[in-house]
Amino acid sequence: MNWIILIIAGLFEVSFTFCLGKAKHAAGSEAYWWYAGFGVSLVISMLLLLKATQTLPLGTAYAVWTGIGAAGTVLLGIIVFHEPATFWRLFFIVILISSIIGLKLVSH
Repeated sequence: MNWIILIIAGLFEVSFTFCLGKAKHAAGSEAYWWYAGFGVSLVISMLLLLKATQTLPLGTAYAVWTGIGAAGTVLLGIIVFHEPATFWRLFFIVILISSIIGLKLVSH
């Protein structure tokens, strides 16, 4: 169950970086809504990470959390913000995701 919580925490990390990206391109009160979304997502992500680390090894949980956030943010940047999708970017995202899966497989 804590692996699921950790994955959700990582998705909320992607959410708070998405909100930052949207706030960067927004103006006025719209920007404040995106910053509010950032704050809420950040708090939820941290609380879920805290919950997951109660039973999962801290180093593994943190690596998986940041890996989900990094991979998800890059993919979201490519899809939503039209960042370049070069072969090497995608190659290393696949390596990162493979590493996250590997950490899950070798953790008790």
